[in-house]
Amino acid sequence: MQKRNDELSTVRGRAVRLDAFGGPEALKILEIPAPQAGPGQVRVRVTAAGLNPMDWIMTADANTAARFGLSLPAGFGTDYAGRVDQVGDGVTGFAPGDRVFGGALSRAVADFVVVDATGGIAANEAHHTPNGVDDRTAATLTIAGRTASAALAVVELGPDDTVLIGGAAGGVGVFAVQLARLVGARVLGTGSATSADFLRALGAEPVAYGDGLADRVRALAPRGITAAFDLHGTETVHAAKALGVPDTRITTIAAQIDGITPANGANAAPGALEKIAHLVATRQLRVPIAASFTLEQIHTAVELQAGRHVKGKVVIDL
Repeated sequence: MQKRNDELSTVRGRAVRLDAFGGPEALKILEIPAPQAGPGQVRVRVTAAGLNPMDWIMTADANTAARFGLSLPAGFGTDYAGRVDQVGDGVTGFAPGDRVFGGALSRAVADFVVVDATGGIAANEAHHTPNGVDDRTAATLTIAGRTASAALAVVELGPDDTVLIGGAAGGVGVFAVQLARLVGARVLGTGSATSADFLRALGAEPVAYGDGLADRVRALAPRGITAAFDLHGTETVHAAKALGVPDTRITTIAAQIDGITPANGANAAPGALEKIAHLVATRQLRVPIAASFTLEQIHTAVELQAGRHVKGKVVIDL
């Protein structure tokens, strides 16, 4: 094993880096020495990295980056999937060649990442990829899946609920809609006119966002809604309040509102990510891949993701 690790220590790989915080134009592709797995760590040869809005939000400016503990030079992206290719001292449960997925905060869009083998933190972890889950799909699960699971837990969603999900066609929305349906809830999902068929295929009843949202929801659900997730901003929160939903049954992911408990994927219940991966493997949950790009197309991919009109997930193939 030591000889194998020594051979791998000379490997170089590509990585997306930022020398200054900013938009997609700040992203650079560099060839650098591959990071080395230390004690308790594994190195992963990344095959796919899933993008999330938080990736570009937290690297857009220095103040936001500091809140996430990022400093320059910085990497980019958090969700990854691939194979273990190096293990550090004391690691059990992982071996070279194992398929894995997880999170590596602001460093996942790279040929290699190093994470803690026993890490339970979304920003620094590895999980075995179940059979039946391809790498592209596995690379989309960590942030969005955990966040959606946390949203259901905040409002304690159940089979007697009718839930309004704002931004239902987005990266978190596709998980939230399906998880809500799996617990038996009726789902109304906001989106554009062009996303209506997409939302129906996920199991949601589409409703157009914009002025008059509360009236349109009232027409669809004359008996009222009982819970709401706002996965985009605050419009869904205001509509839910107007329809009499109590603050305790409303959650957000992109806005802080007094009295509303936000859903944070980092606080998802233990085992939530493994449960979602199992649902994907058993075809009870599907992850629509809106688009995939090569590493050299990173600027185009991030611009698409930042537009916030993607139906499903965006993935970088490495």
